[in-house]
Amino acid sequence: MVNPRKFSEYVGFTEAEVLALCKKNNIDFSLMKKWYDGYSFLCNGNSIDTCDSGFISIYNPNSVMKAVYNKSLESYWSQSSSADNLLNYISRDYSGLSKTIAELIGGIEVKVDTLDFQNDLTSFSGKDDILTLLIHLGYLSYNFQTGTVHIPNEEIKLEFQRTIRKTTHEETLLRLRQSDQLFMDTIEQNADAVALQIENLHREECSPLHYNKEDSLRSVIKLAYYTYKDNYLQFEELPSALGYADIVYLPKKKSDWPALVIELKWNKTAKTAIDQIKSKHYPNALKGYGGKILLVGISYDKDNDSDKKHHCLIECVDTSE
Repeated sequence: MVNPRKFSEYVGFTEAEVLALCKKNNIDFSLMKKWYDGYSFLCNGNSIDTCDSGFISIYNPNSVMKAVYNKSLESYWSQSSSADNLLNYISRDYSGLSKTIAELIGGIEVKVDTLDFQNDLTSFSGKDDILTLLIHLGYLSYNFQTGTVHIPNEEIKLEFQRTIRKTTHEETLLRLRQSDQLFMDTIEQNADAVALQIENLHREECSPLHYNKEDSLRSVIKLAYYTYKDNYLQFEELPSALGYADIVYLPKKKSDWPALVIELKWNKTAKTAIDQIKSKHYPNALKGYGGKILLVGISYDKDNDSDKKHHCLIECVDTSE
């Protein structure tokens, strides 16, 4: 799972095999890809057609077959033998593990050192050993070139979100409460509370070396809203007619919460972010998601001498009118 080399096409179903299954059974391939893809390996001389890009895309065969048989795209991972152990692994009291799990759930790729792993289920010396085990179990996808991991697909994201709610780890519980409160403050349009929480998290989580970089603000936003899977689907750079919204949270069918369009600005005002959302007509791309959409502008002013460098502005629009 870290680097299968010439055996990569045998780790799971290839994209060509899944595409053929979808055509035969009249299933939307793009949805199948979103749910069960996400494991990419270097081709290393494989002869299969999907190696044109230099990578081979591998799918979870158990879940793909169950989705085909049941005609339903959902998580079948909880029925597997490894599902029972996820809570035990991610609740370990290793330095930095709680933050890393929150980053992964938020959609952030994180660095991992896989070299010291002992290839068993008991010999753990730190966070990297836990992450490496999760790679081998299929919970994480490993990028051999960058040495980073991420949660591969919708199915595994759901398993992490379900499991994290069962933890008794105090640091994790605190992160859950903070993220839940941030969603409530956003929906209630309490912009000052949103700005304050983003400010605190940005200060706590980003090293001085990377604090004044625009990418760090995007990572902080995803980390802050990391419990989104309860009610939302997360999209980055969602296209509209005139541009791309930075981060969008679309409500799931079971949720009655409004869609969130978040635009980030560096050394500009939160109003500038809101104005861009309106001028680029981002809300028009979200018609059909419950009518009400919250426009959230978040800015960071690195030249501001005061302690409060983050600002937030929230406006509500109704696309059903």
